[in-house]
Amino acid sequence: MVFPDSLEMSISQAVEATKAAIADHKTLLQVEIAIPELKPLPVAQQYLSQLPNLGENVKVFFSDTGAAALARHQWQDISYELRGIEELIDPVQPENDAFVFIAPTPVEVGKVEQICSQAGDRVCILLNPKLEDVSIVGIGMAGRTLRERFLNNIESCYSFLPLERGAVIRSYPSEWQIWWAEGEEGEHQILATEESRPSGERIGQLLASLTATEEIRKPGLLDNMQQFWKALTQ
Repeated sequence: MVFPDSLEMSISQAVEATKAAIADHKTLLQVEIAIPELKPLPVAQQYLSQLPNLGENVKVFFSDTGAAALARHQWQDISYELRGIEELIDPVQPENDAFVFIAPTPVEVGKVEQICSQAGDRVCILLNPKLEDVSIVGIGMAGRTLRERFLNNIESCYSFLPLERGAVIRSYPSEWQIWWAEGEEGEHQILATEESRPSGERIGQLLASLTATEEIRKPGLLDNMQQFWKALTQ
């Protein structure tokens, strides 16, 4: 694997990771490209246009009907059925081959779980989901139950989580990789590999030793990463 130096390369890696996971009979998948301010529709269009082998009858769900209508107008190269997640009374039909959810939020987590459960052994892909916002999903027993029942069973087949000068990357079937570049113009190298998604504390330990030894530190480098590390461990 090489470090993706563009959004297009990251999307291509996500497509290949998805194909590999499906070939290994994984059915509940997650794809994360967590670039700040990234608009979900263009990413979803590029991703789905490169993934034409999901089947002839695929449903793609959006958080609202307006986004679905916009996609139907703009996505002339994609023949999948595009719908708002609350638009259909019976969203899962026997003839459906696969289901894709575009940037679902905690508000839709119940509906997403319901559709994925009804889908059975058919492929379900969550593209750039934000389902683990504990302030909305809930904490305590309710939050733990949701994770044990649903969220923890999702296979993260591709993740690109940016750092200040690198990223945390997972591309199925590889392990999680922490990439880092020495200096602003340095080449990205693998700093560490982890069997499971690395915690914010683990990332902090690895990067603190590097940034502490740099002769010229970018002001607030570690401070700027705190929000990312916190989100990573939720």
